[in-house]
Amino acid sequence: LAMFIGHGNLRNQAGIGLSRDPLPEDLQKMLELLDAALDYSFGMTTGLEYNPGLNATTAELRALAGVVGRRDRLIMSHLRNEDDDRLEASIAELLEQGEAARVHISHLKSVYGKGAARAEQILRLLDQARASGIAITADMYPYSASYTGIEIVFPVWAKTQAQFDEVRTTRREELADYLRERIRQRNGPEATLLGTGPYRGKRLSEVAFELEMPYEDVLIDLIGPQGADGAYFVMDDELQQRLFQHPFVGVCSDGSPGGFHPRGHGTFARIIETYVQQERLLPLVEAIRKLTSFPAGILGISDRGVIDVGFAADLLIFDAAKVRATADYLAPISLATGFDVVIVNGQIAREEGRPNVALAGQVLAPAD
Repeated sequence: LAMFIGHGNLRNQAGIGLSRDPLPEDLQKMLELLDAALDYSFGMTTGLEYNPGLNATTAELRALAGVVGRRDRLIMSHLRNEDDDRLEASIAELLEQGEAARVHISHLKSVYGKGAARAEQILRLLDQARASGIAITADMYPYSASYTGIEIVFPVWAKTQAQFDEVRTTRREELADYLRERIRQRNGPEATLLGTGPYRGKRLSEVAFELEMPYEDVLIDLIGPQGADGAYFVMDDELQQRLFQHPFVGVCSDGSPGGFHPRGHGTFARIIETYVQQERLLPLVEAIRKLTSFPAGILGISDRGVIDVGFAADLLIFDAAKVRATADYLAPISLATGFDVVIVNGQIAREEGRPNVALAGQVLAPAD
């Protein structure tokens, strides 16, 4: 495990919470908390599309970046807005922080963007930034659907439960209009697959049909911004696959063991099975670099990520032709197959599908 400190946690610990204009003393407290946390963490993460991070101003983010940069750590960011027409502005905001610290885009994507040409435009921004001296990298997952809380489709002014409770009474029609247009932009209600709550495993369009309700009323009256997580089929395969081929774009799962999305169990197998073996997007050796030495280098971990004398013996033994990502959207909690032996710190952690009860993993610390 390589830990980061969350910007949202820092805001809450400093007493800033959802404030857009923190007091100078509270901002200073947050900077001090960040500096202390960087003693044992590899950097700071930001989630600027979610509360409380969405309330952060440019000045706040630049101040935080200054602390991260002085400690030679990394800022890893879920961008403020991943919609195709807002993506450049969101990347530009991160690049400003990149003037002070190394920066990384978590799960790079273009929501409702299309085609390889659009991917080239996005990658050109990163190339130009790197050419100007900004150390920016990115990662992505090999699926066309994202997964997050349903609040992602709600407006900024109705994301928290308190905001929503007020808006539902005072601005209901405005909220309904917003949700209707937002869902339409995101490929319609059939593109939202609910992953938690009473409608788990059903698309928003199915729920609306079964209940004979407009989908915006389902969201307002039955779910609410905190009422469910979901998978959202909002990405274009051609665009995302082109992003993957760039040498400074690595791989992430952005998943969790219990998330109702195949990325939590299938990401790395899918890279090998689909992107390498079937689609031939990259040779196996380059894909492995993206899964091993590339992320280790970004984090500054100097004794892992390659096979060499003196390095930690973290090894995965497999036949690429036999690797299968068995997880899918209907049955996402399914282990990949084809990984024969997993060795962690020189000890066999899993062999032929059987785990070893002895746990050899470690919590890693920064080099300095």
